[in-house]
Amino acid sequence: MASPDPQRLSLNTATVRKQWNLAQAIEGCARHGIRGISPWRDQVKELGLNQAKKMIQNQGLAVTGLCRGGFFTAQHWLDDNRRAIEEAHELQAQCLVLVVGGLSEGSKDLPAARERVTDSISRLLPEARKARVPLAIEPLHPMQAADRACVNTLEQALDICESLGDGIGVAVDVYHVWWDPKLEAQIRRAGAGRILAYHISDWRVPTRDTLNDRAMMGDGVIDLRLIRSWVEAAGYAGFHEVEIFSELDWWKRDPDEVLRTCKERHLRSS
Repeated sequence: MASPDPQRLSLNTATVRKQWNLAQAIEGCARHGIRGISPWRDQVKELGLNQAKKMIQNQGLAVTGLCRGGFFTAQHWLDDNRRAIEEAHELQAQCLVLVVGGLSEGSKDLPAARERVTDSISRLLPEARKARVPLAIEPLHPMQAADRACVNTLEQALDICESLGDGIGVAVDVYHVWWDPKLEAQIRRAGAGRILAYHISDWRVPTRDTLNDRAMMGDGVIDLRLIRSWVEAAGYAGFHEVEIFSELDWWKRDPDEVLRTCKERHLRSS
């Protein structure tokens, strides 16, 4: 299988968030020839939305996603998600990534939580469509079902998408979905029309922390080339976004080394 196009590499700023602020990450992407960036909203707020937009445009970077909306169990979720849509619109983000939230406090009812997700997104969709901001549901690994995302498979996310129509799709994050025996079929089902983002990293064995111990591509057990072949066969031709939460490893390294390694491993291991 051919190596991926290096021009399709994007940096999710979580990968260097402990070392760099957003301005430094933008400058780092430009310096290393990385053409895409996916910032987090707290970093955008710290820099200022207008300044972030100006810096990203001046460096000619594509905003492959804005992280994140969702968390539909939060007290002020509707106002926060409306702001997220406005921010994504201003940044010309290719999508707003939704991490949907888990169980309500005191609840054990997962089906009800998933129904709430569908209902909440249906309230946001008209505004997202008007702003031309596609919403991307990101299924998270089942270990995070209770607190971070009750949508845990691509199949569940696509069921929601199909119930709501256009303007919504999925973010395929290999860290969260690589284990799923239905993954190939569901990627094929999604097709180019529903796959709005593709996130890469690797699964470390043993995993030392369930949230902040992702591995660099090639340092774990995910068959990244196989999953990429499925995504590309489905018609996806967008960016490959490196998103690594790594409290014990990559967040401790020189960020320029991290970006150099991302570029090398994207070509060699993804």
